[in-house]
Amino acid sequence: MPQRVAVVVETSGSSGPPKRVALSTAALLTSASATLAELGGPGRWLLCLPTHYVAGLQVLVRSLTAEADPVVLPAGGFDAAAFLALARTMPARERRYSSLVPVQLARLLDLAERDPAAAEALRSFDALLIGGQATPQPLRDRAAALGARIRLTYGSSETSGGCVYDGVPLHDVRMRVENGQVLLGGPTLAEGYLDADGAIDHERSAAAFLEIDGERWYRTGDAGSIVDGRLRVTGRLDRVIVSGGEKVSLDSVEAVLREGTVPDAVVVRRADEQWGEVPVVVTAEEAPALTDLRALIADRLGRAAAPAAVLPVGRIPLLASGKPDRRALEVLAEQA
Repeated sequence: MPQRVAVVVETSGSSGPPKRVALSTAALLTSASATLAELGGPGRWLLCLPTHYVAGLQVLVRSLTAEADPVVLPAGGFDAAAFLALARTMPARERRYSSLVPVQLARLLDLAERDPAAAEALRSFDALLIGGQATPQPLRDRAAALGARIRLTYGSSETSGGCVYDGVPLHDVRMRVENGQVLLGGPTLAEGYLDADGAIDHERSAAAFLEIDGERWYRTGDAGSIVDGRLRVTGRLDRVIVSGGEKVSLDSVEAVLREGTVPDAVVVRRADEQWGEVPVVVTAEEAPALTDLRALIADRLGRAAAPAAVLPVGRIPLLASGKPDRRALEVLAEQA
């Protein structure tokens, strides 16, 4: 293993094969310091994410940087009541932070909306970092209504975690869009990917990292735009299908549904003899009739984007990172 590598993080593989990302001490500490500066200074963290993923790992690194041991939520599934009970034990005079995925935030809001004491505990955090996947607007609105201070983060294992907060890059982080793809640069970038022997996998790394005018950049695989210095991510480039000759962004379909019609919707692809591929909606909640969903999506995104089916499930399968297991759901959609 190269000497500069301090930690190896395996990506969750929510939409593709996992990769072993090699991170240096310098990259991790630079990211942690930039985060604490952005949030207003060191504080005490409540850890509720797996530490073998970069979001949980960074809670540990930020805690080391702040010289403040984190408060740790016991493993075994996220419990909103236990999270807020631990929050009440944190020192009152210290700044409080936590890092969550959207589904965890939703569970906290569910509890806080019916329990004033829980709402007060949630408001006690100086910042709740929300990342890992897109945060639906209704969820943001609910957090704002309760006075919860959330920050929407964007990044990946390859950038030592979140490096763009509310669309604005952290100190020394650079961003640009080339051919519709978001590129990220700066001192928080990974060394590359490791192969099975622990050496840098140059071929795989070269596919993700590139140099432009002497600066190193990471190809995120996300579509987006930058307007007035603020990044807007619109979805994964590999989450686009061609249905009846038209390109359809599955992330765009999902975003429309999550605005309120089907809050937990996960939209996956399914092969279709007539159209090539079609969107399928997977949900664990009671959804409107398929005809209503098709009309909604057709009106917003065009007829080609209208879902071909709604697949009800007992629960949405999640990876340890808290992201939906899209590959498992695609298998279910093909079998349905």
